[in-house]
Amino acid sequence: MKRFSMGTAVSSILLLFVSAVLSAQEFHVPDLEFNDGWLFHKGKAESAEDAGFDDSGWRKVTLPHDWAIEGPFSNKHNARTGGLPVTGTGWYRKHFDIPVEWKRKRISIEFDGAMSDAHVWVNGKFIGNRPYGYIGFEFDITEAIKFGEENVIAVRLSPKDLAMRWYPGAGLYRNVRLKANHLIRIPQYGTFITTPVVTEKESVVNVETTIKCDCPQDREGNLVTTIVGPCGEVVAEDSVPLEIVHGTSMELQQNFVVENPVLWDIGQPNLYKAISKVFVHEVLVDVYETEFGIRSIDFDADKGFIINGRVVELNGACMHHDLGPLGAAVNYRASERQMQIMQSMGLNALRTSHNPPSPEMLQVCDRLGIVAIVEAFDEWKTGKVPNGYNIWFDEWHEADLRDMVRRDRNHPSVIMWSLGNEILEQAQKDGWKLTKHLNDIVKDEDLTRPTTAGFNYFPHPFENKLAFYIDVVGMNYWPHSYKKLKEKYPDMIIYGSETSSQTSSRGVYHLPLSPDVDPDKNHVSSYDVITGPPWAYAPDAEFAVQEENPFSLGEFIWTGFDYLGEPTPYGGRDNSTNGYWNDDWPSRSSYFAPVDLCGFPKDRYYLYQSQWTTEPMVHVLPHWNWKGREGEKIPVFSYTNCDEVELFVNGKSYGRKVKGVDTTTFLVDYYDYGRNPFESKYRLSWEVPYKPGELKVVGYKNGKAVAKKSIRTAGKPARIELIADRDNLNADGKDLSFVTVRILDAAGNLCPMADNLVKFTVEGEGKLEAVGNGDQASLAPFTADEREAFSGMCLAIIKAGDAGGTIRLKAESKGLETAFVSIINN
Repeated sequence: MKRFSMGTAVSSILLLFVSAVLSAQEFHVPDLEFNDGWLFHKGKAESAEDAGFDDSGWRKVTLPHDWAIEGPFSNKHNARTGGLPVTGTGWYRKHFDIPVEWKRKRISIEFDGAMSDAHVWVNGKFIGNRPYGYIGFEFDITEAIKFGEENVIAVRLSPKDLAMRWYPGAGLYRNVRLKANHLIRIPQYGTFITTPVVTEKESVVNVETTIKCDCPQDREGNLVTTIVGPCGEVVAEDSVPLEIVHGTSMELQQNFVVENPVLWDIGQPNLYKAISKVFVHEVLVDVYETEFGIRSIDFDADKGFIINGRVVELNGACMHHDLGPLGAAVNYRASERQMQIMQSMGLNALRTSHNPPSPEMLQVCDRLGIVAIVEAFDEWKTGKVPNGYNIWFDEWHEADLRDMVRRDRNHPSVIMWSLGNEILEQAQKDGWKLTKHLNDIVKDEDLTRPTTAGFNYFPHPFENKLAFYIDVVGMNYWPHSYKKLKEKYPDMIIYGSETSSQTSSRGVYHLPLSPDVDPDKNHVSSYDVITGPPWAYAPDAEFAVQEENPFSLGEFIWTGFDYLGEPTPYGGRDNSTNGYWNDDWPSRSSYFAPVDLCGFPKDRYYLYQSQWTTEPMVHVLPHWNWKGREGEKIPVFSYTNCDEVELFVNGKSYGRKVKGVDTTTFLVDYYDYGRNPFESKYRLSWEVPYKPGELKVVGYKNGKAVAKKSIRTAGKPARIELIADRDNLNADGKDLSFVTVRILDAAGNLCPMADNLVKFTVEGEGKLEAVGNGDQASLAPFTADEREAFSGMCLAIIKAGDAGGTIRLKAESKGLETAFVSIINN
């Protein structure tokens, strides 16, 4: 849901525009991006809220901005939150003009999120505060504005240590808008669109619109709502007369019949738009746009999740909100890339762990056809960390929860509301009371989607009745509980809300195979038999349980992408950091995902792809550089969705293996299974004497070769290869190109253990925004012009400039052939 946006800040151009419109002040002003021209100071600043404060020495920044991602990494900071400076006080100030023509309007400022404990002043007048860093909010600042003069807004943020269990970022890290609203208007989150009837022939679209009036007298007008189809065509329109009473709000219902609707579905992101226009005495005073989809959803205790009448298994992932080397600062393209990579793995569902996501992430899900569970809280009244959300819960939980639902309820991608994750009230006899209270709040705002929660203290949420006050029960890390719960509660709807927690480091392989963590340089073997924490288990175990229990909605793996902070299985406890996660420094980011912090797939990505996709694929591991182990047997794994795989070494066949018949056994160790051998029918394996050369796998379907993959023993590093994911960018100062950097030998093979330092130079209409390599134990800064390769690869992120032209990236390293890539900025 969004209003018209205008991509420029308040400026002299805007003043000319305003002066040219209706002098009667009955005119509509589009919402304005308010991200440029901010000044930033890290640390306390006496009287920085005052309009006359001298901020001439402050740093100029453009929002969204995460002050912590620049680092430096240090074990003085909490490794649980990434070893980055996320705490302390930060100030933002902005000088701006408001045209005198807006004097009869309501001026407001909207923040999509501020991390955290935001306090806002305008011209020295305190406007308000909002503690929860993940929720959007809007303040009316009209009474503090000087029309026709310069104004100053000041924002103070004060994130505390031990406030999160992962990297939260810090600062004004989401988008900000300035609004000049007519006194009669559609307010923030002012529409609610539902599709109560969905068929292929026709669908009913209900649009509920709130009209707010601050006029000193009653007025008359019209609300005109137009439904626009996916191709831009008008499919329906309706006008409702308004009898507007001053000082009140009203809710209007409009029903539309859309013939032959194009349904929104998984992988089929067909989007409609409702354009709501408010007229007062035939003058247009407000325009409000809402993007939505026509689709039906249902949940069945036996069949699972149903969309548009079709049963679909949820192949999902939990995702934290950071964007890897870019930190927590929101960027649409970075979010889109994350979900495109997930989608290529076979993912069709997202759980926004453990907080409301950015609006951009849900827009991405809407536009890619990915369903989402939007989660509200990681804790309720009982805290998990000393300065967590529990300190604000009593005062703010209802406002935060209502705003989350109101903001996100028009997204067709959203299918469930999660009240919380692993909340400690599970262990309390009266925990059901708070569960019911939160459930009732959500139901008051939206009856079209079920509520859920992620429970991990089995069987406490059932003994203490919390599970009976939500609609859909999510289980975290208790795969063998699904069948027990189904037998005891046959009408209960169940799914794996958090599964596996397998850990690994991309391109790293340890021998012999063992479920125990190897302390080698804080890296975990990518053979994916080491899980680390006691709750974690290999993906294969969840595959088997989901297959055995088709009533489950599916699973949400922990996690889709590696994320900053929570460096499990490294990072234990010591007294020097209040008991949190610094004793295995320098580990500073997670190991859980099938994709690393840069977006590079690990081997496990292909294991999920082998289960979640149908396009023929085959994968082989490990690398084939084992100098000193000649003649020694090396375990070789293959992941495929084909019927059979044949392994070749230097052209010699080591035989075909049949998926589902030939199995791979490895030792596992987790609390719901014990330390026991696990026989997986999802991996094919061989023991192969090592000899340098080519390792190759061929996948067969119905006896025909349909997929292949090979790895060659690499020689010495010789050159750099650059691969840009996009070579044409929008010249908007925001768009990104992610450039993969690969270290190759003279024959073009990836050098799997190369760690060459690569230096970057950017020329033209763009800049180097960040670098990374996916190494969870690297303390090199993300905001730099160089990066060491990790397992032969690293990443350069290029940001577009505001002007058209060519961006040229040069990558060089001592002893290697230099590489170039050009990107067009349109």
